[in-house]
Amino acid sequence: LENYYIAKYEVTQEEWIAVMGTNPSGFSSKPVIKEKQAKRPVEQVSWYDAVLYCNARSRLEGLTPCYSLGGTTDPDEWGPSPLESKKSQWDSISCDMQASGYRLPTEAEWEYAARGGKKSINYSYSGYNTVEIVAWYEHNSIAKTHESGKKKPNELGIYDMTGNVWEWCFDRYGGYQKNAISNPINGLSPGKDRVVRGGSWASNSKVCLVTNRNTRNPTDRVDSVGFRLVKR
Repeated sequence: LENYYIAKYEVTQEEWIAVMGTNPSGFSSKPVIKEKQAKRPVEQVSWYDAVLYCNARSRLEGLTPCYSLGGTTDPDEWGPSPLESKKSQWDSISCDMQASGYRLPTEAEWEYAARGGKKSINYSYSGYNTVEIVAWYEHNSIAKTHESGKKKPNELGIYDMTGNVWEWCFDRYGGYQKNAISNPINGLSPGKDRVVRGGSWASNSKVCLVTNRNTRNPTDRVDSVGFRLVKR
């Protein structure tokens, strides 16, 4: 993998509100003060919603948006956002991985960071072999999300890559390549469903394993799925 930055925390409700102006989260709460780094993740956002957020935040911060459709990075020119599972032109969204803006991680980038990168100790979960130490999951979450950063981070100092909410990846779901390749991505592979990783507040310990893969339709908006940002 080429070098990349990845957020220490999942995108929070505060961060979403600051960019998008509304809060879609099922587990919404009054935004915490900015001095506190423990914030609840945004959820009930589709893959398409996450892409919109990435481009919108990139523009606000003067960065070059990564996502484009039909030759434009302006979502206002993309047509209506898909709300159902039927085929949409939005399935042809492409990503400029070298642009300076924010984007979703590829599945390979997500797993490399979750495992601890070059500092990896090969834990079963992201940061530890005991799930309760690093994750909010079905046995300790009380059936809800929790503020980020309250559990132990992984070897790279990243929080909640196990549990709390599933995290969207850019890739479509598909089999791994048999041969080693640079910067692997299944974003152009057949099929429509997109990869989610990490498990959530509703997942059992097996589902939360750092090796586990899952998939959802990109239109899905559920209270157990959010996302994390990466950039060059």
